[in-house]
Amino acid sequence: MNRNLFFVAAALFLWGFGEGMFFNFVPIYLDNQFLMSKYEIGLILGAFGFSMAITHIPAGRLADRIGRKPLLMIAWVLGLISTLVMGLAIALPLFLIGLFGYGLTAFVSSPLSSYVTAARGKWSVGTVLSLTTATFGMGMAMGPLISGWIGDHYGMRMSFLTAAVVFVFSTVFMFFAENQPIDHHDPDAPPPTLMGNRRFIALMGVLAFAIFAMYLSQPLTPNFIEDIRGLSLSETGLIFTAGALGNSLLAIAFSRVDPRRGFLFAQALVILFALCIWKGTSLPIFALGYFLLGGFRAGRPMAMAQARELVHESQMGISYGIMETISAIIFIFTPPIAGYLFEIDPFIVYPISIGITVVSIVVSYFFSPRKEQVTVTS
Repeated sequence: MNRNLFFVAAALFLWGFGEGMFFNFVPIYLDNQFLMSKYEIGLILGAFGFSMAITHIPAGRLADRIGRKPLLMIAWVLGLISTLVMGLAIALPLFLIGLFGYGLTAFVSSPLSSYVTAARGKWSVGTVLSLTTATFGMGMAMGPLISGWIGDHYGMRMSFLTAAVVFVFSTVFMFFAENQPIDHHDPDAPPPTLMGNRRFIALMGVLAFAIFAMYLSQPLTPNFIEDIRGLSLSETGLIFTAGALGNSLLAIAFSRVDPRRGFLFAQALVILFALCIWKGTSLPIFALGYFLLGGFRAGRPMAMAQARELVHESQMGISYGIMETISAIIFIFTPPIAGYLFEIDPFIVYPISIGITVVSIVVSYFFSPRKEQVTVTS
């Protein structure tokens, strides 16, 4: 591992630790602190998805044009400020400013992915993206346990403030990562445009359907396990920790797997998550479900590794940005759907999600580009 990957990994570990202290608790915080209905929470999470969606493609384009490191620093500082605002907020409007500001930091995904892809050395794309996902997950595994205890004893606002302190140290590590040269294509032999790349477009369609299928059961599950199953914040924190461990360990396990097969297997694990939450009645089963939900995050580098085989290096940032935008758009309209279903019947979203994900696996199997069909353009 070169020095740049070390500093990025350290920054991601600390950021995962800080984010783990509050991110999964946000739906519960909106319920308990601001007395919002489940449908209203779904709308807020959808608006959060919108704040994520609007920046990915511009950020990917800028990463290709001006370099990746400046965008990484902007995202880290914005995330720190936004988390501090959420921690200091007493009224809902100020909290939402901080929350949506934090959503804007999602633009870091494509510059970060292209940064570590370029810095991977002899590692495969799937391996380096999976291992950076695992590093983030290792940090995130620590946050919920501590945050659940803080929430039970000092209130959940203190978790946001503590996370902001952790983010300061994460930002320092990111500062020491070096700038990278900007990739260019041969002007006399430009690569195909992404809109003219039929295999890339097909993969984006597969990705969009798969993300919707896998995400539908997730947004209101924190409220489900607290309101319907009656778990405390500390118990919920334990479950979120199991989920973060799943993110990390499954990402490591997937790091050497063929990306196409890994993406199919990731979807199968999310089916098991929905089944555990739907039919489970005890803390260990819920924790197992969240551990298996790590397949959702592990599937991301699998999809990106497939896309990298279809595009030129000079298109890496924008292609990753398109993929992140697709994910974020799904995150806009899926939470309100989940909230609406929750108001009808808190249980119904899980069998629906399982059925759609089964269909998604079939679609992914038949329409994801096969390795023997891919021509590497780099």
